[in-house]
Amino acid sequence: MSTDTLASLQMDLRGKFPGVNFDYNYAFGNNVIHIPKEYVVALLKHFKDTGRFDFLMQVAGADYPERAKRFDVVYELFSSRTSERVRVKTQVAEGDTVPTVIHVWKGADWFEREIYDMFGVQFDGHPNMRRLLVHQQFVGWPLRKDYPADQQQHCTEPLPIFFDNDPSYVPDPNKDLVPLNIGPSHPATHGTLRVMVQLDGERVHRANVELGYLHRCFEKMAETHPYNQVIPYTDRLNYCSAPMNNVGYCKAVEKLLGVEIPPKAQAIRVILCELSRIIDHIVCVAANAVDLGALTGFFHLFTYREKVYTLFEKLCGARLTVSLTRVGGMANNPPEGWYKDVLAFVQEMKVGVDELDLLLTGNKIWIERTRGVGKISAADAIEWGYTGPCLRATGVGLDLRKAQPYYMYDQLDFDIPVGTSGDVFDRYLVRVAEMRQSLKIIEQVAKNIPEGDYTIRDKNIVLPDKKDVYGNIEGLMNHFMLVIKGLRPPVGEIYDATEAANGELGFYLVSDNSAKPYRLKVRPPCFAIYQSFSKQITGGLLADVIAVLGSMNLIAGELDR
Repeated sequence: MSTDTLASLQMDLRGKFPGVNFDYNYAFGNNVIHIPKEYVVALLKHFKDTGRFDFLMQVAGADYPERAKRFDVVYELFSSRTSERVRVKTQVAEGDTVPTVIHVWKGADWFEREIYDMFGVQFDGHPNMRRLLVHQQFVGWPLRKDYPADQQQHCTEPLPIFFDNDPSYVPDPNKDLVPLNIGPSHPATHGTLRVMVQLDGERVHRANVELGYLHRCFEKMAETHPYNQVIPYTDRLNYCSAPMNNVGYCKAVEKLLGVEIPPKAQAIRVILCELSRIIDHIVCVAANAVDLGALTGFFHLFTYREKVYTLFEKLCGARLTVSLTRVGGMANNPPEGWYKDVLAFVQEMKVGVDELDLLLTGNKIWIERTRGVGKISAADAIEWGYTGPCLRATGVGLDLRKAQPYYMYDQLDFDIPVGTSGDVFDRYLVRVAEMRQSLKIIEQVAKNIPEGDYTIRDKNIVLPDKKDVYGNIEGLMNHFMLVIKGLRPPVGEIYDATEAANGELGFYLVSDNSAKPYRLKVRPPCFAIYQSFSKQITGGLLADVIAVLGSMNLIAGELDR
């Protein structure tokens, strides 16, 4: 990313919007364009129609109560062709509206509803401007600065089955449709997802989903805690691959600080991320299989998941929610022999993946239940904002480890598996192939760990070692000052992303130079993917609903946040 991209965008927009002066700036590696809200639709449509940017990665909001135009609405765009990014920002006053861009990108739907739900900002022209994450009895806007972080509101009246997400629907008086709740108590919905359908025989005639069964309050709590104390909250986003969340968040803070972690810390993070990718795919494939009746694969795969948790436990004492990283590097050095244990696991897991192949890939029942089910085209997947295995299953080989390499990924030999049809079977095949590639990456890194420290030694960022705290006055004072003063990134904002197990995990971070994030917005991969679920299952068989749901690998902790 460079100022060349911004200069090119500036020339392009001057030609498209003559006489209109947009505000351009480049900071912390991000290209940013500030525009009046009246130009939002035209500008985003221009970027998409010209092929400059094909992904709307997220729409975020931020509250500045001291301003006349109180709210920022922020659009993050990405090009899969050039790997360029741009942030488009507009401001809106209390009680004013912003035009919806849902007709430009389908994937804007839930992101706009989320901003309405959290801040009360209305999107003019949106067909379904209603609450998404909080319940229907909730009063107020929880991510506004004047909403207390400890104010709870409980729901006492559940909503009946509803389908008001399709305003153009006209009921057929000749059809005798059966309404049905699938979840949240259904075993395949894990107590956190509610799918509502109308059945015409065994086919889904209409569908809708309801979120909000596993709130973490991540973004609100991040505003009330120092930067390093946010790390344990990231564990609880996608708890099936917690270290990847740790790494993604710390990487964003480090970029805002302008620091680069040591090569050894980078290597450890890469190993942890790839181990996490493997166990995340294990959870997805195993749970999807058991939901369709293949119990043996579930038990087989979870054996290897436990082996990875044992490796995590040797590092930090925890297995599921690990908080392994720190801003500036790692929490500690791996114990003696840990890398050998990692390499031993790699050999075991290679056998385990081969056995999984034998169990499922050629299994006739598995093929019948997954092939051709939940198909989605590459164009539609991009429209909805798919990333990760679900996107690559459609044939789009986008992976940030290749497209925007970070740490040492550009020095490693690995491939990006892709599918062709985007169905449940291809999603499975892509995940299995990715496990093999992750093992290949881990083996390369674990055999060549760089020398040096596992963290930077900046007294304004990293706490000193305990021996220094207890052994000399300088270490004691450095510890005291950092705890009291806190980590203070410069004033500014950043969007930074990593390739998590389910796709692009992004963090939009705003700093006001205080010890706590002013705004921290997470872009969870499965939030964008799940938007399309109702459309994907409509017209299909009821039995296929569970197959599609499992293949999306929805983690409610990051979906609800």
